[in-house]
Amino acid sequence: MTEYTGHGPHPTPPHIDSHAPTGYVCPFCGLVNGDVSDPNNRCALSDIIYQDTDLIVFVAVDGFGPRPGHVMISPAKHYEALYNLPDRVLMRISLMAREVALAMKRAWDPDGISTRQHNEPAGNQHVWHYHLHVFARYSGDMLYRQLRQPVDIAERSQVAQEIRATLNPATTQLPKD
Repeated sequence: MTEYTGHGPHPTPPHIDSHAPTGYVCPFCGLVNGDVSDPNNRCALSDIIYQDTDLIVFVAVDGFGPRPGHVMISPAKHYEALYNLPDRVLMRISLMAREVALAMKRAWDPDGISTRQHNEPAGNQHVWHYHLHVFARYSGDMLYRQLRQPVDIAERSQVAQEIRATLNPATTQLPKD
């Protein structure tokens, strides 16, 4: 692992090959860099809620259940899976997940929040750039029984505006070394 900060035991990880196909163009790297022109990139710049040197927070292009969109948090730098994340970035993602959950509570008053994250094909990962999903939950929504459905750009833009209005990214900053 890179950039280990010494916050506890850190065994040598096994070698894990990339699952990205040859010629893969990462849609999240495109979003980070402000270029979503690749025809396979369904992201839009209006999906971005927040971005800094460590993270990007954006609305997912697909939705599940009664809410027309959910939020994803990714490192700004390309790391394929949880195994590859530097500790600092992992800590920032965790802090941002809490802040996004609170922003959802402030914006929409959901009954609860769920997060989920996938690694490797058997773990249901299909974009080869780490991302954490954050869902607003409502009683009886049966989120995990819903099929994925595309969310149009106008709806995603509205979701981004609603969350951006209540997000306080200052709470996700780590002390300087």
